[in-house]
Amino acid sequence: MMNWIIGGLVALALIAGGVFVMNQEGGNSMLKDDAMMEQDTMMEQDTMMEKTGDTMMEKSDSMMKDEGAMMEKKDDTMMKDEGVMMQKGSYESYAASKLAKANEGDVVLFFRASWCPTCKALDSDIKANMSKIPAGLTILDVNYDTETALKQKYGVTYQHTLVQVDAQGNLITKWSGGLALNDLVSKVQ
Repeated sequence: MMNWIIGGLVALALIAGGVFVMNQEGGNSMLKDDAMMEQDTMMEQDTMMEKTGDTMMEKSDSMMKDEGAMMEKKDDTMMKDEGVMMQKGSYESYAASKLAKANEGDVVLFFRASWCPTCKALDSDIKANMSKIPAGLTILDVNYDTETALKQKYGVTYQHTLVQVDAQGNLITKWSGGLALNDLVSKVQ
């Protein structure tokens, strides 16, 4: 009788093991199918999002180009409305030929020494605010240490002197000091 019980338990264990193995394989297969379907769905969604994103980027680029063109036209219109087409302001190294820019706007000579702390402060502020230089204003950086003839012509006796000139190089006004672009602009006549 004991053999029957042991044989029954072994048979029961084999049946239970078989059922367990079958459920695992079938369950894994079903899980794999679900995972693959979910992955396919996600890939389709990614593809759709990429296409939508590309379309949105194209529309955004187009809108930015249109807006830029409108702003350029607006700037041109504003300049024409003033009666004179003027260039944006600039900060450049001195050259005698650049005095001619005074025909269309204002030219200021900035006598600057590299060793001068107040010159450095104004130079830094101008460079930091280049976009704020008014249209038609040209600031010319003149080397105080090397431009002896220009210093004599305008009576410049110390660095950090600013001289507004006309297109022929005639002095309009002269001043010293000012550590910011706003200070310089406020003195231009």
